[in-house]
Amino acid sequence: MKNYFIGLTLAPSSTVDSGIAVVDRNNEIIFMDKFYTIDDIKHFLLNFSSLKDAYLCVSLPKDNTMINGKWRLVSKGYQMVNFNKNIQNRENWTQRFSSRGSEFFRVLAEEKGISISRFDIYSTRGAMNLVSHLKERSPADCKFLQNILKMDYGFYNLPSNMVPMAQLEALIGAILARRIDSGLASAPFFKFQNLDVIRF
Repeated sequence: MKNYFIGLTLAPSSTVDSGIAVVDRNNEIIFMDKFYTIDDIKHFLLNFSSLKDAYLCVSLPKDNTMINGKWRLVSKGYQMVNFNKNIQNRENWTQRFSSRGSEFFRVLAEEKGISISRFDIYSTRGAMNLVSHLKERSPADCKFLQNILKMDYGFYNLPSNMVPMAQLEALIGAILARRIDSGLASAPFFKFQNLDVIRF
C-alpha cells in the first residue's frame, strides 16, 4: 500500500495548463498546482521525495493534430475508421490521444520502478458520476465538480473560491490512483504506450 497518490492531468500542449494533485492516505490534499511544460512536470516528479511511495495516475491528453474542421474533430471519437481500407488515415488524423510525455512516464515505470497508470478523464468522470449537465469545462461545471469532490469524496480542505479545472481533474486522478492501489479499480481496458489505461 502506497502512502501518497498523485493525479496528473496532462494538457495536449504547453499553451494549456496541466494540473497536479497529491493526496495522502488520510484523504488530505498535500499539494495542488498547475504546470505548462513537460520540463516543469519532470522537475516536480523527479524532486518529489516520496515518489517511490506514491501511485501516479496520468491522464491521456487529446491529440490536436489536424483539428481544423468540425468533421475531423467529430471523427476522432470513431476509431472504427482505422479498419476501413476505403478511408485513408493521412497524417494520423484518427489518433485520439497524444503521446506527449509518454517516453518520460515509460522510463519512470520501467527503469525507476514507479507505479504508474494512465486514464481518460472523460470516461473516468462518467464512471464516477461526476458529469454535470452544464457546458463542459465552463465555470459552472468547474464549481459543480468542486462541490461534488468536497461533499461526496471528503476533500473538505478544498478552498471555497473556484479551483482551476485542471487541478480538480488531477484530484480525480488521485482518487483513481488510490482506488487502483487498494485493488478496487476495474481491469485495464487498453494499453497506451506500454502503460495500462484504467477507467475506475
